Amino acid sequence: MFTKWKGEFTVSVFTEIINGNLPAHAIWRDEQCVAFLSINPISNGHCLVVPIEEIDHWVDLQPEVAGHLLEIALTIGRSQMRAFKPQRIGQMIAGFEVPHTHLHVLPINTMEDLDFRKAKSTVNHDQLSDYANLIRENIDTDKSNHIVESFLIQ
Repeated sequence: MFTKWKGEFTVSVFTEIINGNLPAHAIWRDEQCVAFLSINPISNGHCLVVPIEEIDHWVDLQPEVAGHLLEIALTIGRSQMRAFKPQRIGQMIAGFEVPHTHLHVLPINTMEDLDFRKAKSTVNHDQLSDYANLIRENIDTDKSNHIVESFLIQ
């Protein structure tokens, strides 16, 4: 699918990640969505839950897909609680940076931890890899068949 972005039709960067054309610190993949770490994290373990179908605005999602995204965000959030032990797990949908619906799921300790102005512009990919491993290791075992380390088709 193509999205009109700044007057041009193109696939989103998330579609490129989902298709295995760009690298990501992958955590989850099922028939409807994927989850991977943000490369501009606000907090350690900041994850994005993204539908495979490229839909720009979350209010245009089918209700079943929206519900599934929230269910996976809950799975990721519970894992983040065990892995990082924050006071809360924050979740938000903004959608301004990439024209492809995505839920931000991130460990937080205060409301200020939800401020996008605090997002890192550079990251240590070894550290992100460690965070991804921590999240994968803490996902409930009954859901482990959807845990992935890559979106590349094997």
